[in-house]
Amino acid sequence: MNSPLTIVGLGEAVFDVFPDKEVLGGTSLNVAVQAHQLLEPMGGRGVLLSRIGSDALGERLQREFRERNLPLDHVQVDAEKSTGQVLVQFIDGAPRYEIVVDTAWDHLQFGEAEAELARTCHAVSFGSMSQRHPVAHAASQKFLAEAKNALKIFDVNLRMDLFTAEILDEGCRVASLVKLNDEEIDPVADLLQLPAGEPRARVEAMRARYDLEGVIFTRGKAGTMACTADGWFEGEPASFPAAEKADSVGAGDACTAALLSGRLLGRDWPDTLDLANRHAAYVASQPSATPVLPPEVWASYRLQPGR
Repeated sequence: MNSPLTIVGLGEAVFDVFPDKEVLGGTSLNVAVQAHQLLEPMGGRGVLLSRIGSDALGERLQREFRERNLPLDHVQVDAEKSTGQVLVQFIDGAPRYEIVVDTAWDHLQFGEAEAELARTCHAVSFGSMSQRHPVAHAASQKFLAEAKNALKIFDVNLRMDLFTAEILDEGCRVASLVKLNDEEIDPVADLLQLPAGEPRARVEAMRARYDLEGVIFTRGKAGTMACTADGWFEGEPASFPAAEKADSVGAGDACTAALLSGRLLGRDWPDTLDLANRHAAYVASQPSATPVLPPEVWASYRLQPGR
């Protein structure tokens, strides 16, 4: 595929509802927004494939996307279901989420427009939570089956009880990469009946069982690692001064967007992981999941093919 790079965030579009504000959120939306910021300077794009309600929050999402020059071509509008919401609170500094059920993105549709996007995109990020409803699950699996040439990353994202062993296994089987954090590896490995052991051994067992290009293992401030057929690679941790009311929501999604961008552009694993750490750290230093990325933060990476 020689067309400009396209990364799809497949799944949920929501507003994160904090005690004092409502901001755009959802793993798939965050990945699409961050990927667009990384790729747009070189003619690429991040695309959100999701479904919103015909309500005030849905109108706000469309307005904010237009203001930021983000694509809306594949954001479906539901006349009956409301735009998704995630209620966010912080416990000991870490975000905890309550996800409102049976909203518009649970009823994602798959038609010819979605099939064409699947056939032409270069990478797609999908998760377990976005497939909690049978309708969205079916649409997601059809998209992934059609995206035969795309780099696929399965971002496990365990939330509440919105996952099953079957969805985890299915996601690993269709993915090129699997991403999970140091708190998720044991419950995921147990559900997949991987051998008991230390986290790194269980990550290695997951990569081998599903013949994955890599398992991305995130560790918060300690940075990101990748387990590949060629061994383990580790990125250099990064940090930025915290802005007022900064929170870590969306940092993992920024990491995903950077991972996909780096790999599509032919970066090696250390360089890709450095970019992912830097991207995630910047978002964690800001008070929303989709801050505008200042050019000076990314200038040294020169996101161009073949660097």
